Amino acid sequence: MPGPLLHVGAVATCSHAMGQMMIISSNARVLVSGMPVATVADQGMFAGCAFAPGGKPQPCVRTQWMASAARVLINGMPALTAPGPHLCLSADQIPAGPPVIASCQTRVIGQ
Repeated sequence: MPGPLLHVGAVATCSHAMGQMMIISSNARVLVSGMPVATVADQGMFAGCAFAPGGKPQPCVRTQWMASAARVLINGMPALTAPGPHLCLSADQIPAGPPVIASCQTRVIGQ
């Protein structure tokens, strides 16, 4: 999916706008804006989501990457683009909607 490449320093929240997303990347070679570019092999973790429908806590804890750049590979893995059709998941793997990417670099576009 074409769009700006997602990177470690991107600012994003869960779909409830409570939890902050941190991308944990294994890529240290390819940088944009001085930060490693995210790939499908990387983890998107959330901290601070307190979503509790009906009293049972179901906070977002991780991101499921649903699509990536088709033509951009980093260390053999497809790069992630923003906004992509990604999904926030609780610890029980219950989907909670897409993460909201507030800002990321805009100079490098992947397709």
